[in-house]
Amino acid sequence: MYQFHCELKNFRERERELENSLQEKTNFLEKMKQRNERYKQDVERYYERKRHLDLIEILERKRPWVEYENVRQQHEEVKQNRDHAKEELKKLQQTKSPMTQQIQEVEKQWRNLDIKIKEKAVEIKDTSQKCKQKQDAVEKKDKQIEEIQQGLRMKTDEEMDRRKRIHNTRKMIEDWQNELNSTGNSENLQPQIDSINSELRQLQEEKANIDGEMSDLRRERENLEREKKRVTDRIVQFNNMMNLKEDKLRGRYRDTHNALLWLRENKDRFKRSVCEPMMLAINMKDNRHAKYVENHISANDMRAFVFESQEDMEIFLREVRDHQKLKVNAVCAPAESCAENRPSRSVEELHQYGVFSYLRELFDAPHPVMSYLCSQYRVHDVPVGTEKTRSMIERVIQETKFKQIYTAEERYAVKVSAYTNQTISSNTSLRQAQFLTVTVDADERRQLENQLKDINRRFQLRDSQLQKLYEKQKFLERKDNELRQQKKERLERKNKRKQLESKISMKHDSLKQMEQDAINLEEESQQTNARIKEINIQKAKLVTELMQLIKNCITLNILKVDLVLQSTTVNSKKNRLESDYKAATVQLRALEQQVSDLGEKKSVLLEKCKGLLRKARQACNLSPDQEIPKEFNTAFQDLPNTLDEIDALLNEEKSRASCFTGLNASVVEEYNRRAQEIQQVTEELEEKKNELESYKQNISQVKERWLTPLKQLVEQINEKFSNFFSSMQCAGEVDLHTENEEEYDKYGIRIRVKFRSNTQLHELTPHHQSGGERSVSTMLYLMALQELNRCPFRVVDEINQGMDPVNERRVFEMVVKTACKESTSQYFFITPKLLQNLTYAEKMTVLFVYNGPFMLEPTKWNLKAFRRRRRQVEQMDQ
Repeated sequence: MYQFHCELKNFRERERELENSLQEKTNFLEKMKQRNERYKQDVERYYERKRHLDLIEILERKRPWVEYENVRQQHEEVKQNRDHAKEELKKLQQTKSPMTQQIQEVEKQWRNLDIKIKEKAVEIKDTSQKCKQKQDAVEKKDKQIEEIQQGLRMKTDEEMDRRKRIHNTRKMIEDWQNELNSTGNSENLQPQIDSINSELRQLQEEKANIDGEMSDLRRERENLEREKKRVTDRIVQFNNMMNLKEDKLRGRYRDTHNALLWLRENKDRFKRSVCEPMMLAINMKDNRHAKYVENHISANDMRAFVFESQEDMEIFLREVRDHQKLKVNAVCAPAESCAENRPSRSVEELHQYGVFSYLRELFDAPHPVMSYLCSQYRVHDVPVGTEKTRSMIERVIQETKFKQIYTAEERYAVKVSAYTNQTISSNTSLRQAQFLTVTVDADERRQLENQLKDINRRFQLRDSQLQKLYEKQKFLERKDNELRQQKKERLERKNKRKQLESKISMKHDSLKQMEQDAINLEEESQQTNARIKEINIQKAKLVTELMQLIKNCITLNILKVDLVLQSTTVNSKKNRLESDYKAATVQLRALEQQVSDLGEKKSVLLEKCKGLLRKARQACNLSPDQEIPKEFNTAFQDLPNTLDEIDALLNEEKSRASCFTGLNASVVEEYNRRAQEIQQVTEELEEKKNELESYKQNISQVKERWLTPLKQLVEQINEKFSNFFSSMQCAGEVDLHTENEEEYDKYGIRIRVKFRSNTQLHELTPHHQSGGERSVSTMLYLMALQELNRCPFRVVDEINQGMDPVNERRVFEMVVKTACKESTSQYFFITPKLLQNLTYAEKMTVLFVYNGPFMLEPTKWNLKAFRRRRRQVEQMDQ
């Protein structure tokens, strides 16, 4: 099978070389065909380019003749335009001279009219000013009449109001007199008023007492509010410190922080409590001691979540590792709490060595975290000392027997050799703390939280007392109002008679005064009419004068409008004449310029015609007196007759000719040579294809002889491997794995296992399985191979070191069972330790290697003396 595999790899390598060679030949042949195809096209393009060049030559000979004819026609047209412009210039000069005299006469007439309009405007302004003065005088008289009438109306209203008040006063006096007659004696009301006053004084005293109590309660409540604010601010400071620790976690371990956020939102999915990462859960009592804890606990555990239930931990890891693909750590606290474990010696006994505390006493942590640290890191039995401890460290190690000791700046680890029983110590410098330097006084925080609860309770008590006093105060207010209302009614009844008598007397005096203030309305009306009549006479005179002024103003406006109309007509005529004069002047100058330009243009075109005629004869190689040959005329008839068409065709032919670059007579010869090379390469390519097909057939035959027994062999290994795992209540399988079936050197064995029922099969890697699980899988795989691979003996060295006790016991039993079968290779199982009560078989031999300070040196070992003593012991036993 190995030979077939080697042949397959060699065949595959040769096949790959042939495929590459075949591909290169194919590409080369394709390029040659494409290049020769281009040569074939070049031959055709060579002849096509010659046709284009001939046509270009004919077009370049005809173009000067067409250009000459165009310029000659332009010369004739310019000559005709110049003669026509001279005639129009002569006519315009004859019509311009009478316009100047007409413009001067109209200008004089317009100035005279403008002077008359200004004079009329001054007269109209004076007349309008006089009209305005008369109109203001008339309005003033109207205002005087209105004031006189308003005065009369006011006196009339005043008299009517006086009469009405007199009537109302008499009626009021009559009503009060009747009420006075009906009012009884008020002497019996005084005892009732005195009784009410006594009750009111008692109520005032009670209200004063309640106000005092309420003031005291409010002051106490304000004091409680200030105390509550102080406590709340202090708790917020503690929370901010915890946020600093969380920011450090997010900056250093982003995946752990994301898992922490998920945990806080999904705590209801877990049956028991889950502790956040230890670096957040641990709170140092003094941040100077943080370096001891961080150096003692591994970084992986510092960012690990702590669970009380194995099931909860598996749910958490399945979610964050498998689904969210986060790299997080998690540990499970011991089922039996270790948080209260006692140290081996009291700290007071260690004061003589400079030890001031055990590691556990330097920080606070939730109960599951503390239990895990005591179980895993024995923080309850790790002393922390000072420089004094370091100075006498050898004595401390010798007398205390501690495994780990911390001094001010160093960590000492102590081990005892299993062979020599010697004590070996190593020391390392402490690194500075990074995460636990932010400390929160847990006792103070608990005191503050208890204090806040007490403050809230006292708040509720004060609010309840205030509410009761508010209700009692409202009751006293209602009773006070009722008594005051009763007192008011009694006093009103007592004082009502006196008030009525006083009111009646005052109203009699008021009535006499109103009767004396009477107004004579008839006399006032006569005086008012006389004053209005006098003002109307003055107003009529003013209106007559105003009407005369308005008529004069209208007459002046009519005369002014007539003059304005005449001025407008004259001005319009003047503007029209000036516009015509300017237009004639402009037209005259334009015609003069046009005649000059046309003369210059005619001269230029004449010279240009002569030059183009010479150029056209030179293009056809003709003398000045020679006629154009007949063959030229025949060729020119088939070509365009305009410069634009000739230039367009000429550019098109030149562009086409310029596309045929690099062509010469050797193109045809090169084309034939390459055709022969293509034929030769095609024959070589066919030979390579036949050789490659032969190799593929060989590979297919060897692959069939190699792959089929290999799959059967892997299937046998998989069957035994799966049986071994099933006997351990786990699952595992082995298969032949490759990403590409044609890559025979990349075939490999893939092992997939699962050790828990609620997980899926995972490939055996350091990322998914622990070291013990990988050791179990490796051992079972070797055992699955042993019956298929014959060898005289097998050696297994310390395979059980990373296994937990359950798996170690199971694997040992399988090794014993397998090694003790008939026709099985000899096993050498080397290990420094074994579990108690393991299963042993009769076919097993256990050898103990003794080593230590009490063993004989090799030079003193006498094998013959040992055998002799052995025989003596056996004879004695018999």
